[in-house]
Amino acid sequence: MPIPGTPSRADLVGHLVRTRIAGDVATPRENNLSHYRKLANGDRHYWLGLELGDRWTDEQDVLAVMAERCGVIDDPHHRHGQDTIDPELTVDALERMAARLRKAAVGKQRVLFATGHPGGLLDVHRATADALRAAGCEIVVIPEGLEADGGYVWQFADVAVLERGATLWHTHSPEPMAAILDGLAREGRPLPDLVVADHGWAGCAGQRGLDSVGYADCNDPALFIGEAEGTVQVTVPLDDHVTSPRHYDPMTAYLLAQAGLTETM
Repeated sequence: MPIPGTPSRADLVGHLVRTRIAGDVATPRENNLSHYRKLANGDRHYWLGLELGDRWTDEQDVLAVMAERCGVIDDPHHRHGQDTIDPELTVDALERMAARLRKAAVGKQRVLFATGHPGGLLDVHRATADALRAAGCEIVVIPEGLEADGGYVWQFADVAVLERGATLWHTHSPEPMAAILDGLAREGRPLPDLVVADHGWAGCAGQRGLDSVGYADCNDPALFIGEAEGTVQVTVPLDDHVTSPRHYDPMTAYLLAQAGLTETM
């Protein structure tokens, strides 16, 4: 389906709230706090490919970052019920991401796209890849025959995904991105100048020193911490799997317009 007309910032904020991409999101407070605690306790599943060392061992420090960068409720005594993503922070981050996409377009850079949330974000990445290719960027084609986490790393519509049993998998793992980057190195091919991704795909790329921008939900604190530490360049806060992937279309249109890429599509 085509990307719709570009909304104004105010219209986009309203759309994000209506569709629960931001505002009062579906992810409950209990789930958020559980993930913040597990990250602080050193569970690497929640580090999303980043190396956090012993810098984030206090759950309250994680909550403070999430309140600042994602807009969750900052009251540590709020333990149950509704939690939030600030739609203004979502749009702020989209504008920061757009600036990095504009830089990629101007420099005709090599860009790699990947998602661990194909049910929600695959088409966001696909449309962005289309726009950057039209602007003269090289969209990185991943090596063939890559395996990770008991599955295969394939590329659909220019976006790397994990496939098992003819199904695209939701995954937080950094291993598929590691397989791509190691595979490019084995083939003597240059690494991407920019990675646009989410989950462990974005975290792994940032940890390896690549420019990495991505999307993250309010129960995935690692990428927000990565941005706070400078390992990830931009993390856009949003609910990464709402009721229809078409709800992300106005957001994608706004992102591409801010990046100056709409006219290339």
